[in-house]
Amino acid sequence: MLALRLTRGSHPLVLVRRLLLASASAGVGFLLLCTLGYASGHPAHASSSVLRLLWCAVPLAATVRFAVAVARTDPSTRPRPGLFAAGLGPVRLALLAAASTAVSTTLGSVVALLVFLHLRGDLTGLPFDGGAAEFLGAGTPLPLAAALTLLALVPLASATAGGLALRSRPVPPSDAQEAEDDLAPAPVPTGLPWGVALTAAGLAVEAYVGRGAPGKTFPLPGRLDSAPASLLAGWVLTAIGLAMAGPGLTHLCGRLLQATRPGAVRLLAGRVLMDEACRIGRPLGVVCAVLSGVIAATALYTDGPRPFGPLTALGAVLVLGCTTATLLTSALEAKQARVRTAQTLLRLGAPAAALRSATALRALVLLAVFAPLTWVIAELAALPLTG
Repeated sequence: MLALRLTRGSHPLVLVRRLLLASASAGVGFLLLCTLGYASGHPAHASSSVLRLLWCAVPLAATVRFAVAVARTDPSTRPRPGLFAAGLGPVRLALLAAASTAVSTTLGSVVALLVFLHLRGDLTGLPFDGGAAEFLGAGTPLPLAAALTLLALVPLASATAGGLALRSRPVPPSDAQEAEDDLAPAPVPTGLPWGVALTAAGLAVEAYVGRGAPGKTFPLPGRLDSAPASLLAGWVLTAIGLAMAGPGLTHLCGRLLQATRPGAVRLLAGRVLMDEACRIGRPLGVVCAVLSGVIAATALYTDGPRPFGPLTALGAVLVLGCTTATLLTSALEAKQARVRTAQTLLRLGAPAAALRSATALRALVLLAVFAPLTWVIAELAALPLTG
């Protein structure tokens, strides 16, 4: 009940984030139900159904990561001394965040079930002249227990991940402790070598899978089931590698900004990048992996006849949308964490234009580093698939 009251009285931007989370949950639930419908209507194609389910794990993971980011930026679950005095400690705040996440994702799962049943013709007859009957398994009985189990995956995974993420959040420090923490440098991320190694391994797996006759392109999963699982494994390795390398690259950008006698703006921008390297770098690396995959697929299959099926298009939109939303939400979380520092700088006489210039400089440096990296990864992923 407390979670529902906090949801109703939240800021409009918070409600928008929860609505986006519910939409992502609806999309993933619809993909999972489509996999179940296809398995029910094609019992002889068990391997194809399993492969469809494996491909659904990618948008599921992206949605869960977005749910964690939404839970971390929710003002109602932010640790405050007044809440601790009232008995809402870290454990209860984590349970509150899990309940709020479960409400949003369960709403999306219900919408997915209604849309799926409507398209199957179980409610008002087959729409669109039965065009979606084949991959939805229309006309075959749908296992109720399996459908409910699949629909519960997103709420359970999102609520558990959100609760665990907030359970490990430390107690807010006092003003003296925060002033002292501002003078300790942030630890240097150590995952850059491992990230580079995993990215190279993922590209190698994709190159091995894509080998074949010269001039023959690799088949894209037009219906979410025509590409082998090894291609998915290679892309996942690349995404994990870029996510591990992202904090190190972001920290390196901060160090480069402070090199060669920096001014106040460069010094501030570089220090913030170093402090927020882990928080911003991981989602930035994932967005880099997703965009590189989209660029590679677009370059390879734009000229083909209808290379993207409806389920593939939905999955791509979910992954791209959730990763981008996670990056923006993480940036908002970083901004919220720097509110006191910014207020202190303004009280000391720093001009507001300098803070805005530092923000713009950070964005430009990250774009200058990660945009070419995304293009290089996309070219390396597409090169062995074309020859």
